[in-house]
Amino acid sequence: MDIREHNRIAWDKQVADDNEWTRPVSSEQIAAARRGEWSVVLTGYQPVPHNWFPASLVGVNVLCLAGAGGQQGPIFAAAGANVTVFDNSPAQLEQDQRVAARDGLTIRTVEGDMRDLSAFADASFDLIFHPVSNVFVPEVRPVWRECQRVLRAGGTLLAGFMNPVEFVFDFDLKEDMGVLKVTYGLPYSDVESITADERERLFGAESPVEFSHTFDDLIAGQLEAGFVLTGFYSTPHHASITAKYGIPGYFATRAVKVGDKAFVHFENHR
Repeated sequence: MDIREHNRIAWDKQVADDNEWTRPVSSEQIAAARRGEWSVVLTGYQPVPHNWFPASLVGVNVLCLAGAGGQQGPIFAAAGANVTVFDNSPAQLEQDQRVAARDGLTIRTVEGDMRDLSAFADASFDLIFHPVSNVFVPEVRPVWRECQRVLRAGGTLLAGFMNPVEFVFDFDLKEDMGVLKVTYGLPYSDVESITADERERLFGAESPVEFSHTFDDLIAGQLEAGFVLTGFYSTPHHASITAKYGIPGYFATRAVKVGDKAFVHFENHR
């Protein structure tokens, strides 16, 4: 299976099916962001703390990485940022373009693989916003390395990711009966941990393919790429029975690119 091609088509279909993560923000939300009243999410429904962002987004070069859908990018643009949205799904990118046209925003959209940001020069961005999406690629360390390259020294990476434990439980029992039964090993892969027939029965053959990632890859991978972690929080999975048992479904990190200004940013954040 060509994972990138499959997930491109799958996410285009998610747009056609009105998946909630493909629904653009409203003109009212854009108007509020222009007044300085805005929030965005990295994980589930919990807003990202405002102190994870610069005091002002005016003139800040922001990359929404694998984050199309007309949701975060238009909010940042309305708040004054110079926004680039990078995503694998043309239909998702069209959602950002539609909001930009509707509300008079300037947003650059670029199609590509989150593991390869060669479309951008070194040190192109001040802030990368990367909501839960690396679950759709089999390896995540290339994502962190590319983020480090395209960020300026002292630049910030805000990333959300899935708790790998979400993948170990029997999918039928977990969601249909509310029972947590460990069935799958880690790392989990939709193309290796289950059969094609089982995947079609559980999720549908046209659904996006997902992968778990180890904490070594998710956390140590950022550190090894040249980041300093300056913030962390967890949230329940918005659609999983695991929340009932107090198991965090998602994690979010704030990381700063090591460089001459990195520790200045860290001290200011503290």
